[in-house]
Amino acid sequence: MNANWIKVFTGAFFEVFWVIGLKHANGFWTWTGTVISIMVSFYLIIIAGRNLPVGTVYAVFVGLGTAGTVVSEIIFFGEPFQIKKMMLILLLLVGVLGLKLLTKDDSEEGVGS
Repeated sequence: MNANWIKVFTGAFFEVFWVIGLKHANGFWTWTGTVISIMVSFYLIIIAGRNLPVGTVYAVFVGLGTAGTVVSEIIFFGEPFQIKKMMLILLLLVGVLGLKLLTKDDSEEGVGS
């Protein structure tokens, strides 16, 4: 896996924080963390999108962010666990993984990083 895909996965990781922050932030520091997470996540996908197909980058970013947010809500915020929901998240992740595996990276390692 090259550096561009690591940026996409890291951006998706930060997406989980800002999506949760939009719902649960209630003070200066939580809103500051939410805004920083937004800036980091979008910066990373913009940089990765320079060397990877933008449609695939966005699909992977949103798919992983959605899955991470749903799982985080269940683990940390008491959302009820539903097997149907988990099966759909699994289907989403299979689609995201398929997109990633089918996408050729035409950039050379280290160029533009």
